[in-house]
Amino acid sequence: MVTIKKSLHLLTAALFALMPLVSNAETPVVSAHDSLHAATTETSHETHGSHDTHAEVDPSSKEFVKAYTQHHLMDDHYYSFFGNAEEHRHYGFGLPVILVDNGLKVFMSTEDFVYKGTVVENGGQYYKYYHGKVYKTDVAGTISYDEHHHPTNEKPFDISITKNVVGLLLATVLLFLGFTALAKTYKASPNNLPKGIARALEPLVIYVRDEMARPNIGEKKYKKYMPYLLSVFFLIFLLNLLGLTPLGLNVTGNISVTVCLALFTFLYVNFSGNADYWKHIFWMPGVPWPMKIVLAPIEVLGMFTKPFSLLIRLFANITAGHSVVMGLIAVAFVMKQTLTTPGAVGVSFLLTLFLTVLELLVAFLQAFIFTMLSSLFIGSAVEEHDHH
Repeated sequence: MVTIKKSLHLLTAALFALMPLVSNAETPVVSAHDSLHAATTETSHETHGSHDTHAEVDPSSKEFVKAYTQHHLMDDHYYSFFGNAEEHRHYGFGLPVILVDNGLKVFMSTEDFVYKGTVVENGGQYYKYYHGKVYKTDVAGTISYDEHHHPTNEKPFDISITKNVVGLLLATVLLFLGFTALAKTYKASPNNLPKGIARALEPLVIYVRDEMARPNIGEKKYKKYMPYLLSVFFLIFLLNLLGLTPLGLNVTGNISVTVCLALFTFLYVNFSGNADYWKHIFWMPGVPWPMKIVLAPIEVLGMFTKPFSLLIRLFANITAGHSVVMGLIAVAFVMKQTLTTPGAVGVSFLLTLFLTVLELLVAFLQAFIFTMLSSLFIGSAVEEHDHH
């Protein structure tokens, strides 16, 4: 819990420090070049780069469904709740774009910047959003390509507050509030019965302690790792649940997030490893020395495949679940002519409702698997071996 509180304080301080910079954002500059591409989006690479999934596309077409699903799975610099295909509008709010480019460049993203290829001028530099990344351009927003049609424009170092970052901050605040309430209950008296959200958190905390930490790490050492195990379990579980809400978040379906979580497990395991752990990797006792030479590289490879399996499992399962849910929602559009509008909506609703119930189970299961395996890996690193 102390780890969560310190992280929240650090993030809050950073956000308050950046707020004065955000208020000094420059006004977007729209060029004739961008207006031309916005008017011809169906054939323009430029507008495709701004991933406007509603531009000149029939909502019942497979292309629209595929583009919309991909857009939902992507991270974004603009928080879009929903869009209007006929009006080519996205309804949401802009997020701070923070770039390191000969100093700090901060401005608020807009619908036009993210979805229509509008050029933004800030500090004498021009920036354009293309395929989910911010590039430096000229005033006309020109994107240069290599022979493989990859952009060659310079990319500034991007530390923006994206949609996934908003989801992480929201989850952090909710966890902080929930566990603060639980901590206050125990502080008043160890025998007090938690109330409200704290009552739902207590059995999950006990479950992580008694079913994961104690059996896998051992009675003597499990308390040291409880803050991490609780943090990673509740963070993944809450992010998975938020991904099932109309907020449109897909944080644990982002490979960068799962890599970060798996990296923490990797560091905990290897920095906690005792002499027996490292001996069993590089020079296994009781094994003939020729086999030790053969097995050592395999064991070293295993150090990296364990966290890799963690990040791939979480990423793949959440991404697959979101893709299927979005596909079932699209039935209301794709099958509209065949089933009529009420029939298509009804079939889409029933299928989506059934899968969403399964996704609730998956949300818990993925948090459980990640935490269970993390505790198992940590336990194997700190285990004391008897040598005879």
